[in-house]
Amino acid sequence: MDRLEVIALGKRFGYRRLFAGLSFTIAAGETLAVTGPNGSGKSTLLRMLAGVLRPSEGEVRLQVNGRQVEPTDRPFYVGLAAPYLQLYDGFTARENLTFIARARGLSDGRRRVESWLERVQLRAFADEPVAIFSSGMRQRLRLAAALLADPPLWLLDEPRSNLDEAGRRLVEALLEEARAKGRLVVVATNDADEAAACMQQVDLRRFR
Repeated sequence: MDRLEVIALGKRFGYRRLFAGLSFTIAAGETLAVTGPNGSGKSTLLRMLAGVLRPSEGEVRLQVNGRQVEPTDRPFYVGLAAPYLQLYDGFTARENLTFIARARGLSDGRRRVESWLERVQLRAFADEPVAIFSSGMRQRLRLAAALLADPPLWLLDEPRSNLDEAGRRLVEALLEEARAKGRLVVVATNDADEAAACMQQVDLRRFR
């Protein structure tokens, strides 16, 4: 069974401590919401879970198919969607996803790209440059990019950010699918309803 375990995790930037002593565990099919005010370290935590930022203290353990994933390999098992992640503005939506599919070595990349363009309702704009996309369209594309490879660990930073009602329903459907497929899901959010829909909640204010 897949499992994410966080043990006494902490992060400092110089003399500033964001959080310390953070521990939690989620198993396959479970969702956890990370809450806290702006600047409390929600995005930083997700980047640490993704393996792209080292913790100041503590440990992150990811187990997939009964095997412990090495920290250096963790980014290959993670889908991170966040408003601050850049897309290739000079590429079309299809080209952005195709680039990721090739970088991930997906043998069925073309099928996945077309499927996700449909799922995030961007097929009609698939050949338009991302530079002209609205913030909501960009968020839809970020979700598709993060989940294209169907990773076991989903890290969603403010997934409803900039989305209209249809986009919010899309996020709800994705989370329901994640639970059904046994994915591990961590959602960083300031939305009380979104946090309440998750099985567990962690408020970073408790770990200052």
